[in-house]
Amino acid sequence: LISSGINAEYGLVVLLVALAVTYCKTPLPMEKKVYIRREHSLIKPYSSMSMDTPMWDYSGSTIVSNNEIRLTPDHQSKAGRVWNTIPLMSRNWEILMEFKVHGQGRTLYGDGFALWYMAEKQLMSGPVFGAKNNFKGLGIFFDTYSNHNGEHSHGHPYISAVVHNGTQTYDHDSDGTHNELAGCQSSFRGQKHDTFVSIKYINNILTVHSDVRGKSKWTKCFEVKNVVLPVGYHLGLSASTGDLADNHDVKMLKLYEVDLVPGQTFNVDEALKLVPSADGEPDRPHVHPKKKEKGSSSVLWTIFYIFITIVIVLSAIGIGIVVWQKKQEDRRRKRFF
Repeated sequence: LISSGINAEYGLVVLLVALAVTYCKTPLPMEKKVYIRREHSLIKPYSSMSMDTPMWDYSGSTIVSNNEIRLTPDHQSKAGRVWNTIPLMSRNWEILMEFKVHGQGRTLYGDGFALWYMAEKQLMSGPVFGAKNNFKGLGIFFDTYSNHNGEHSHGHPYISAVVHNGTQTYDHDSDGTHNELAGCQSSFRGQKHDTFVSIKYINNILTVHSDVRGKSKWTKCFEVKNVVLPVGYHLGLSASTGDLADNHDVKMLKLYEVDLVPGQTFNVDEALKLVPSADGEPDRPHVHPKKKEKGSSSVLWTIFYIFITIVIVLSAIGIGIVVWQKKQEDRRRKRFF
């Protein structure tokens, strides 16, 4: 009896540990029901997946191995992409992604990667983390290098969100500062432990959480309300390197369909016709590089510097003339003696 009781307690402990581990890999707790959609998910092992899989298309430098999908290796001037071939028709959804950004660089590395919800699959390379510009849809950017030469009110690595309707241009040189809906600084790069991100789109509210500290604890990055996204767009991932490089690896991506919230309606035909837009205000101000204006004080200082320079030059010439005359006079005296 004692032995059977110990076995029962041991079995209960094992079950609780297993449930705890499973909980760490599931979406954020929510009251609504969630259902995993495997046709929109990337779940390892990937050994059975080929480059012509019916659910995902690959292009560029993307390499598929057993435990990860490497969008770019740690080499310069690389770009890779992976796109879901099946349009996403869910009104509410959550994405849980495990990823790893790492490389040999200790202080200089780049450029980053992006998770997309876009109208069209972008298998050709482009300037926005390996995808084309003037996109239509949502981009979640994981930026590891600051391209902005002006002032910044945040550091890198940095997670941000951008919604475009196909007419706007993403300014990569300013790190998308003027297109950004919201963002947060996040130390996801170069971690030895697992790093995760949760992206929820429920009832026109976009929320991003991250778990990058290895403590199995979600940290809220940002929340933006009044984000309008149609159904029928494609999920995708892309990454790029330039003069600097990094490995950009996707370990796992799971998409969960979430039930409608009370009072929310869903008409498929209307949702297909929606134009991507967002009214949310950014969490930080858009900072433009300041241009130095020439005022009266700067003009006076310039005149002063010119005057001082002229005085120094004339003084040097005068001293030179005096020294030369002195030497000439000394030579004349030596001739008389």
